[in-house]
Amino acid sequence: MSAVASFGPATQDAAKLILMFGEEVAAEVFRKLSPAEVQHLGAAVYAIEDVNEDEADRVLEDFLTKLAGETGLAYRAGGYVRSVLSDAFGPDRAQSVLARINPLSLERPIELLDWMDAATVLDVVSDEHPQIIALVIACLDATRGSIVLTSLDEELQSDILRRIATLGTVTPEALADLEKVLQRKFKASSSSSASQIGGVKAAARIMNFMRSDAEARILKDIRKDNKDLMTAIQDNMFVFDNLGKSDDRSLQTLLRAIDPEQLVLALKGADDVLRERLLSCMSLRAAAGIRDEMEALGPVRLSEVQEAQKRIVASAREMADAGTIVLAGRGGEEMV
Repeated sequence: MSAVASFGPATQDAAKLILMFGEEVAAEVFRKLSPAEVQHLGAAVYAIEDVNEDEADRVLEDFLTKLAGETGLAYRAGGYVRSVLSDAFGPDRAQSVLARINPLSLERPIELLDWMDAATVLDVVSDEHPQIIALVIACLDATRGSIVLTSLDEELQSDILRRIATLGTVTPEALADLEKVLQRKFKASSSSSASQIGGVKAAARIMNFMRSDAEARILKDIRKDNKDLMTAIQDNMFVFDNLGKSDDRSLQTLLRAIDPEQLVLALKGADDVLRERLLSCMSLRAAAGIRDEMEALGPVRLSEVQEAQKRIVASAREMADAGTIVLAGRGGEEMV
């Protein structure tokens, strides 16, 4: 009898998980155990000579299934589990493992998208009907959705975003079509209830993660067919009020770059919280000057305020695209 066979199946699987998790995670696990448990599990780990890929997948699948059952994570568990495994294995290894594991705990087919990275989604949908592509992208988080959208042929992008913006309650029949696409990668179960997917806000969130040139082109194309839809998408995208969520350094850089006259106009229409947030990122002297100019300006037309705010937002987005600043809510990496 081998040394490994002297341990029970559960102990052997736990030992294999420890080996796959790596030293840091293993150390954290051992810190939670009693001395007797450390000795027992440590001996089981020591006895394991190798874990092949198929066995690793089996152990992980069993682990994920038990995790879902014991913690109530069967619903929308994909993102959580991917995060846990990414911390343990690193994003590349985690994605490789997840791509081969059948997520048995998921109840709705669209939840399988939580297990796919943007490249996998693109591979699945690239040859599908635009309506299927729109459904799939609408189910993704905005970051992955924007990557998939901009990876498609340019002539398709505006059509896809238009379809996303006009989605609403999706019937079980439509979800069944989506399930057929997803079954190329994963096993799924059917859903019997209608679901809310897409819509103007979803389309706007995706557009917030796109570069300004791609956004302008897509919105221009949509405007040709449906000006109201284009306006609705624009109205739900990153707006002047969102600036207050950005970090101090980004706001300081932005405020130094914009026309003070435009800032005076824009702040005339801002609420007190946002106004003070932006002015706090300026020197005391500069902020006092802006306040004096606002008071001296008197009443102004709302259209002038809105135009000034749009110009500042446009400048902010250009600077974010160039990597000069980070806009909260638009993605991108933080500057260091």
